[in-house]
Amino acid sequence: MVRKPVVSTISKGSYLQGNVNGRLPSLGNKEPPGKEKVQLKRKVTLLRGISIIIGTIIGAGIFISPKGVLENTGSVGMSLTIWTVCGVLSLFGALSYAELGTSIKKSGGHYTYILEVFGPLPAFVRVWVELLVIRPAATAVISLAFGRYILEPFFIQCEIPALAIKLITAVGITVVMVLNSMSVSWSARIQIVLTFCKLTAILIIIVPGVMQLIKGQTQNFKDAFSGRDSSITRLPLAFYYGMYAYAGWFYLNFVTEEVENPEKTIPLAICISMVIVTIGYVLTNVAYFTTINAEELLLSDAVAVTFSERLLGNFSLAVPIFVALSCFGSMNGGVFAVSRLFYVASREGHLPEILSMIHVHKHTPLPAVIVLHPLTMIMLFSGDLDSLLNFLSFARWLFIGLAVAGLIYLRYKCPDMHRPFKIPLFIPALFSFTCLFMVALSLYSDPFSTGIGFVITLTGVPAYYLFIIWDKKPRWFRIMSERITRSLQIILEVVPEEDKL
Repeated sequence: MVRKPVVSTISKGSYLQGNVNGRLPSLGNKEPPGKEKVQLKRKVTLLRGISIIIGTIIGAGIFISPKGVLENTGSVGMSLTIWTVCGVLSLFGALSYAELGTSIKKSGGHYTYILEVFGPLPAFVRVWVELLVIRPAATAVISLAFGRYILEPFFIQCEIPALAIKLITAVGITVVMVLNSMSVSWSARIQIVLTFCKLTAILIIIVPGVMQLIKGQTQNFKDAFSGRDSSITRLPLAFYYGMYAYAGWFYLNFVTEEVENPEKTIPLAICISMVIVTIGYVLTNVAYFTTINAEELLLSDAVAVTFSERLLGNFSLAVPIFVALSCFGSMNGGVFAVSRLFYVASREGHLPEILSMIHVHKHTPLPAVIVLHPLTMIMLFSGDLDSLLNFLSFARWLFIGLAVAGLIYLRYKCPDMHRPFKIPLFIPALFSFTCLFMVALSLYSDPFSTGIGFVITLTGVPAYYLFIIWDKKPRWFRIMSERITRSLQIILEVVPEEDKL
């Protein structure tokens, strides 16, 4: 573990007190009678856990990625195969995380598991690339889908202006940040409502599709594996699009310390969620092909809207609204979960100390939430959706593969570790191998995007030695850092978390 640097910060309950001898006083650990401790509460129940997973997985992916999967596979049959395989692989990854989450009962997800198994350097590199690339890019991707679909009913006969999409997207991102800063409970409740909206959107597509199959509309499934040629080197990109649509099964592990009875809740929430999502995704793609052929799907920028316009008539205007709510739910769930990663990394001394502080009244990790806002805005206005998707996939799956490989390592290094939920060893072995293989092959099939991701990932190594290991920083730098931290504490009304008894 990396020892957290000692910084003079405003202590519990004292952020409004006066300055004594040049230092802000601490009231210690004694609390006034009846006053709640300033710490994150265990408010994530089984239903909220399921809503975090389903609500984060089902977002833009199923409504955008069918085009990317088909484009890189070349046939209807192969694209449906990729969707099914990605569902199974995601289930394997989710089961691996269920074991890790019940064995290592700390929040932080990938970061925490890499820290426990491989040590501080790779863990720092993980949170470094998450902060600079993965999370801002992922939030920008899902937010751009939100902006496009929310404006779709107002631009039926013409193209939506790109600037309008980005401006509405910026508003949506800001609303999500404010919501997660204000209340954990309200964020969780809204997530449950949005999860039901997501499932409604999926059903609106599946039910008419099943009716089409009953009517015999199967022409697009004839010679399903014939089509335009596609090189095997493009399959990793097809997997990326598919795995991106399933991404989100790992987010509950980011908030383990806030889960009620995690030993039971985490495995149950993961298993229930993945069964629902996998069945829903495969049926949704089948439904698309009952009405849209391969060539038409590749020409569509909004597959779900194209499908609904052909089958649902005037009711089709409701589909983009449901899809936009679905994307908003993914934005909300992602910010809720990943802010805890930054919170834990700061607690371990890998990020500025201000990010490990909690609002004194609202009990939310306010600094860890709002730090995402400027970074996401930069990513939003500096790239297109496809390049962002390829860009973030490399780093994300590299570290997820390493985290699951760590499970195998722990089996041999710590055979007596308490494991309330244990899976067969071939599951993490197959999943981690697949992740690392896709990452390696992607360097060949899309060297530009993945190359940029690889270079940015490597910048975490010198950053680790500069910001974490080097402890002889200039006195002016230490004084400035201390003053900035104390000023931000007063402005944001945040203090360090009190120890949990």
